[in-house]
Amino acid sequence: MSPELLTAGMFGLLLVLILAGVSLAFALGSVAVIFTVIMNGTSGLFPILSATFGSMWSISLAAIPLFVMMGVSLGKSKIASDLYRAFYLWSGKLNGGLLIGTTGFASLLSAMTGSCAASTLTTGMVGMPAMERHNYDKRLVLGTIGAAGTLGILIPPSITLIVIGMSTGLSIGKLFMGGLIAGVGMLLVILAYVILIANLQPEKAPASAESIPFRDKIRSLRSIVLPITIVAIVLLSIFLGVATPTEAAAVGAAAVLIAIAIRGEFSWSFIKDVSYSTATMSGMVIWIIFGASAFVSVYSAANGIDFVQSFLLSLELSPWLLIVIMQAAGFILGMFLDPIWFAVIFQLNLCVGYISPPFGYNIFYLKTLSPKTPILELYKSVLPFVVIMILFGVFLLAFPSIITEGVKILT
Repeated sequence: MSPELLTAGMFGLLLVLILAGVSLAFALGSVAVIFTVIMNGTSGLFPILSATFGSMWSISLAAIPLFVMMGVSLGKSKIASDLYRAFYLWSGKLNGGLLIGTTGFASLLSAMTGSCAASTLTTGMVGMPAMERHNYDKRLVLGTIGAAGTLGILIPPSITLIVIGMSTGLSIGKLFMGGLIAGVGMLLVILAYVILIANLQPEKAPASAESIPFRDKIRSLRSIVLPITIVAIVLLSIFLGVATPTEAAAVGAAAVLIAIAIRGEFSWSFIKDVSYSTATMSGMVIWIIFGASAFVSVYSAANGIDFVQSFLLSLELSPWLLIVIMQAAGFILGMFLDPIWFAVIFQLNLCVGYISPPFGYNIFYLKTLSPKTPILELYKSVLPFVVIMILFGVFLLAFPSIITEGVKILT
């Protein structure tokens, strides 16, 4: 089979299966099996098994369930709600203060969980009731939570950055550093927008009239100690070269369980719930990795990758135009594999895709948080944030040294 026909057939069938509602993991695996049998018969299935087992034996794979367990454990404990209260007490007296606190809370939660779903849903569940009581504009609230929640796939320990590192052979530690730089930058952009809107239109995000004694504010800082310690243990152990991402994930998971035990929330039912949720979420992610490994092994063995490279080179496009085309492809499909800066840019692009109508994942998470809100209203709530996130991505494209030199400095 020619590489041209192979490319059209494999990606065309993959798109059809996804649109038909087939799980991404099984869509990727099915396409790999079907085209292997067509080209080589059943005897050609061994490379698929080899690629899958190669992924299974990767030590980096162990980091995924450990980081997932961190997020699930935090979500099922009261650490998150206490953490939000601390942000609320310190920022509530400002215009947009609750949104500022919510955004900061979401970023710290992202650093603790590495999960977009966990950070979005947890932020919404603990933050929305307080903002509703203070008559915050619902559209602004939902948009902020949706945008801040995407930081879960950018700020380390991002599970998708681990997957990229495993798929490409790139340093997961360097990917984490690049993601941290981009994530902090995006956090500042979101905060700047919220502060601007809150001061231009204070009726949308009024300051809290509640008077909080300074003693209570100081006491609330105690709830930050454990989360900050967990984040510091995980990130510093990676950045300082003390531990690999997998080892750091194990230490972080143990730290979360110790923190929960100190708070007196550790029980058999807690362990059972956390284990079940962790197994369910981890299984989904790991099966996608297996399916992708099978798909790539078949496509690569049939010279598909060489065909794509030759095709792109034959177009004689400028590097910037090529990046724009590949950005658009990543925006639509979320498929991205290349060096550190390129991977971080695509990760940022994926963040935009997570809140882009009509099918961004975070829009559906927002619908879960606010089921009575019409879907069109949710679209309107996230659109301003889509725009500012795209502009921030363009800024990083224009000044790549922010990522490249930043990673060198941190390493």
